[in-house]
Amino acid sequence: MLSSLKPKALVIRESKIIHKSAIVHPLARFVTEEAICLRFQINREDIYTVECWRYIIYVHGKGVSKFVSYADFPPILGVKAPTQSDVAKWRRRWRKQHEPHRHKQAPHWWGEFFIDEFSQAHSEAMLHSWVELVESIQFAFNTEKLAELRNSYQQEKLLLRS
Repeated sequence: MLSSLKPKALVIRESKIIHKSAIVHPLARFVTEEAICLRFQINREDIYTVECWRYIIYVHGKGVSKFVSYADFPPILGVKAPTQSDVAKWRRRWRKQHEPHRHKQAPHWWGEFFIDEFSQAHSEAMLHSWVELVESIQFAFNTEKLAELRNSYQQEKLLLRS
């Protein structure tokens, strides 16, 4: 007798990210719904729309109506790797956003973003790609956060092997 179990269906979601400008900002490639959720502490369902304009992003969601900079978003896999120009834009943004003792580092939620991505990796190769990306921008994290990211990577690596 054949099994009546249905195979897992592929879930295709419509992106809530809309590009409103004919000229796409170089950092627009890093804008993701996952990052927006972490940045504003909301669920994906609570995002109504994310409008990417030429120089700024407008995030509209449940309890959120904010303009944010492209330089607020961490790098991701699957797009062009961060360039020196990207790094310069991040550093300039960090100097403006943080208390003086943290003005050379990424916001705290970037670490949480990468830990989340480690846990969602489907293969050891993908996990390794994420950790290589983090290592390429290790200047963005203090030593404690970098150690936490490395520990998270090791734990996820062990889970994938078992």
